[in-house]
Amino acid sequence: MQPQNQLQKTPGLNNDSIWKSVIQNNMRQYSMIIALVFIMILFQVLTDGLLLKPLNITNLILQNSYILVLAIGMVLVIITGHIDLSVGSVAAFVGAISAILMVNYEIPTFLAVIISLLVGAIIGAWQGFWIAYVKIPAFIVTLAGMLLFRGATMIVLEGKSIAPFPESFQKISSGFIPDIGSGSIHVLTLIIGFALSIIYVFTQIKSRRTEKKYNVEVSSTGMFVLKLVGLVAILNIFTYVLATYEGIPNILIILGVLIILYTFVTNKTKAGRHVYAIGGNEKAAQLSGIKTKRMTFWVFVNMGILSALSGLLFAARLNAATPKAGNLFELDAIAACFIGGASAYGGIGTVPGAIIGGLVMGIMNNGMSLLGLGIDWQQGIKGLVLLLAVAFDIYNKNKAS
Repeated sequence: MQPQNQLQKTPGLNNDSIWKSVIQNNMRQYSMIIALVFIMILFQVLTDGLLLKPLNITNLILQNSYILVLAIGMVLVIITGHIDLSVGSVAAFVGAISAILMVNYEIPTFLAVIISLLVGAIIGAWQGFWIAYVKIPAFIVTLAGMLLFRGATMIVLEGKSIAPFPESFQKISSGFIPDIGSGSIHVLTLIIGFALSIIYVFTQIKSRRTEKKYNVEVSSTGMFVLKLVGLVAILNIFTYVLATYEGIPNILIILGVLIILYTFVTNKTKAGRHVYAIGGNEKAAQLSGIKTKRMTFWVFVNMGILSALSGLLFAARLNAATPKAGNLFELDAIAACFIGGASAYGGIGTVPGAIIGGLVMGIMNNGMSLLGLGIDWQQGIKGLVLLLAVAFDIYNKNKAS
């Protein structure tokens, strides 16, 4: 945003140069959103309108929720310059533990969920210790974890599936918020969409005023208003589409809370700044007083908790714990982060970017399935998209230097 405003203030530049710079800066900033919209339109046309039907949009949310949860944690790991290959196996293992607790031992759902999340935290602490304090590369530690917890899942399940879960647990992934009316339109969903629009506009205006107060350069008024109108329109169209089916899924509430929480932590807190500093230059961060080992340790503890949550969500949706659960989850989560703008070198990435990357992957999967493409073609196309995303990151890095 800064180069755009600097050009607006720099004498001697003609209007064509200014507008060209504006377009380039905003294309760079919103490239993945533009790509997401393009992919949605493409598959909407190719599937004869099936992609954006209310039922299919709800299914998209339910099908990709556990990957998006993993992507939120994974982007922090990648920002610090590490990788975690064990998240799929950890998700499967925690799902198996939750099934044993709830189905075999009939432990109350709330208590079983808390225990399962604690198991995830312990696993994250175990891996974080080896990475942060013993200095074993994260690739090796988490590769070992992938094998270890996949084997542990098969052992605790004895090669069999455990089902069914209590109905209260199933609703975490398959339930919807109740409505205040009884018509064909989910009224509460429309109200929530409108309220979120007001909150978003208010916070953006407040943030812009604060930036101006401290002489931070901001985008032009026209671009700011255009962005507000566009995002508010998208939000209300989205909630209207959901309202024509069953309303807002419970899992979307969980995802929304996680996105807001982790966006706030990464953008507004000292811990978030430390994560970016470690990824940018760990030695410099250590010399500046940042406890790099402790921060890296807690990043992996956090990843363990979110892996556990992902495993619970997947088990609740499947209504069973299976030995094959979580297969390739780690690759989808990593791909979501890189496609969403995270750098393979560390120090760069955002939570919203990881979510957008996850949605790109999810819509591609769903669209290709609707078109009848086999899993072989889907995997190949996803691999190509990931390669192009990382190549684009390296190109930008080389161009900047």
